[in-house]
Amino acid sequence: MADVEVTYDKEADAAYVYFTEPRERRSVSHMYPCDPVGVGGMINLDFDEGGQLVGVEVLSASSKLPRYLLDAAVRIDVEDQ
Repeated sequence: MADVEVTYDKEADAAYVYFTEPRERRSVSHMYPCDPVGVGGMINLDFDEGGQLVGVEVLSASSKLPRYLLDAAVRIDVEDQ
């Protein structure tokens, strides 16, 4: 099973789960928004030109994803010191 990369912006409370290798990142050509009833926030599915799922954006991530996943994610809201 391939590993996935997760990035997290704590200030925006948004996470992104990549299903592609960093060196193989593909452009998103279509985004399918999901607004689950009864669950606050949005989940966006990103697809490439060939219809392959390349990633998932999770808004209000702290209420939808396990804490251990967010703690292990690459933080994109923190500038390098």
